[in-house]
Amino acid sequence: MAEQCAIVGGGLAGFTAYATLRHGGLAAAEIAVFGTDPDPAADWRRRADAIRQRRMRSESDGHVAATSFPGLAVRSAIRRRDAMPLVESLFDRYHPTVPEFLEHVAEVRERSGWKDSFHHRRIAAIRPVDGGFELDEAGVFAHVLLAPGHPGLAFPEGLEGDERVVHAYEPHDYAPEVEVVGAGMAAATEWLNALAAGAAVVSVRRREPERRPLNLPRELFTRRGLKGFQATSKEQRLGLLRSWSTPSYPSGRDWDEPVERARREGRFRVLPELNGGEQIICATGFKRGFRNDSLLAALVDAHALETADGWIALAPDSTIPGLTDETRTLSIAGVPGQWAFPAADTLAGHKYAARRFLRRIRACRTR
Repeated sequence: MAEQCAIVGGGLAGFTAYATLRHGGLAAAEIAVFGTDPDPAADWRRRADAIRQRRMRSESDGHVAATSFPGLAVRSAIRRRDAMPLVESLFDRYHPTVPEFLEHVAEVRERSGWKDSFHHRRIAAIRPVDGGFELDEAGVFAHVLLAPGHPGLAFPEGLEGDERVVHAYEPHDYAPEVEVVGAGMAAATEWLNALAAGAAVVSVRRREPERRPLNLPRELFTRRGLKGFQATSKEQRLGLLRSWSTPSYPSGRDWDEPVERARREGRFRVLPELNGGEQIICATGFKRGFRNDSLLAALVDAHALETADGWIALAPDSTIPGLTDETRTLSIAGVPGQWAFPAADTLAGHKYAARRFLRRIRACRTR
């Protein structure tokens, strides 16, 4: 029988799961992590650099440590000898800086033994066997958590490959006038960055974005709110997930004043369609749906897994029904796990899947 557990994916979702397992008592030798970059923050760092992100959108639980407390607000308060970060955290208004977050990731990486468990390898196939799952030729593992990350950048139809086009999450400078396609967090950040660089900005969008501090309603991060979501029918859940995927960015003077000032100066306007600009920035996020991930698509096809639109229909604990039983676990973390936890692509969502994965391992070991 297989004894070890494996994490497929070496990004922040996989890393958060690893830190959770280590904190839960598993030794580094009991965990195999398969990924393509030993730095779990590598992809996230590149994207944050591209949009010149300065602060995290996530709040008090926005870190990769296994426990919610103490978080980065406590760390900041101690370093600054100032209680304000703790006060902000109580009201869900604390947002650590990007350098603070990355320093925290590096510290957790060093003390957790990550390098001893990480294997530079891309897993192309998963095959269920008695008591576990065979990962290519890497071995058989009783418990496997899939944390594949985002499957690729999304471009509007007809724009990918256009020499005028760059994606917001790719390195870029700004032309004298730019057209920004999109209306979410990345788009709003690009408006401010381009305006600060002296460019004129055309915001290409067909409707006004929603203004909310987080991508999702705050109640979904509570047990009661999540329980209500998980009790919905398939059709209701699909409708909710689709509605929550609409673009949004936070409200506040820091976002609104630069745009309003530029509008008065004639340097910011909104159009419903592209207008032939010399530079087009696609702030359109990532491709969505399991079909864009070859590993997940192969699992669905091989085992006729239940799906809904682009989501795999997961159990409330983020496991895949039909492939998980009393002897083995197959879980999904990160953005493909939104069927179980709508905020699965957040740090809080990573912890949700990781903690339930740990519970499964412990339960199987006590049987």
